[in-house]
Amino acid sequence: MNRTTPIEGGASASPARFRAIRSARAFEEIAAQIRTELSEGRLRVGSRLPSERALSEQFGVSRNTLREALRSLENAGLIRLQKGASGGAFISERSGEAIATGLLDLYHIGAIQPAQLTEARIWLETIIVREACARATPQDIEELNENIRLADEAGKQGRFDLRARRNLDFHRILARMTGNPIMVVVMNGVLDVLAAFIEKIGDSENPFVSPSRRRFMKHLVARDTDAAVAEMEANLKRLQRNYLSRIENEGQGPVVPPAPAPEPAATGGRRRRPAGKASER
Repeated sequence: MNRTTPIEGGASASPARFRAIRSARAFEEIAAQIRTELSEGRLRVGSRLPSERALSEQFGVSRNTLREALRSLENAGLIRLQKGASGGAFISERSGEAIATGLLDLYHIGAIQPAQLTEARIWLETIIVREACARATPQDIEELNENIRLADEAGKQGRFDLRARRNLDFHRILARMTGNPIMVVVMNGVLDVLAAFIEKIGDSENPFVSPSRRRFMKHLVARDTDAAVAEMEANLKRLQRNYLSRIENEGQGPVVPPAPAPEPAATGGRRRRPAGKASER
């Protein structure tokens, strides 16, 4: 017989329905039931789950088993655990962070290689740029131009970490312009991994990035989607070559700086691989 457990505070929803656990791997079934309640709308973002005591009674398990299930849901980004008198387990409004955390874990254990990371980024960016060109508002364009200004300013001040963040934020803004939360979450996850990768390989000059940004903006404002995609791909492919070249040259002495980038053709054609180092830092 099913038992009904009311949601405590948070967003309103129908009472969650939890069943006593009979499985040997009880914590997995607890997590599965909570996911089901969320998918069926009886739990919503911001909902507070019942107390540990109430939940352990409903599921018929010990508090240790219950806590193991809650920790697994927290690691997956579906709930947040808050301590204190007003604390408890809440359905997370920031579950997209789980994707970024998962990608970072894969990167740190070596399951995602730099070549795969930079390649996936180029593929995603192509889709995002096409949608951004179609949906850009005057406010979006103003935000992108301000981002370019702030990145240039950080570079002039020698604040390379800040410049790197500004440059990556440019791509986060483009992702938001698609209006698609899936693209935003996935792109943010990829960029978080890329930020960790850039931090690992260190600071470097990037004289071609800012001019490329300004060419890109002209195409974006003109709604010239093909030219905007070609410019972005040319820039990202050059970054990719330089990232991978720097890895290859680790431990082999100083890396020769690259020659200035030529103006990209509208087709975004391939260029000779530069020998030097440069990044979005």
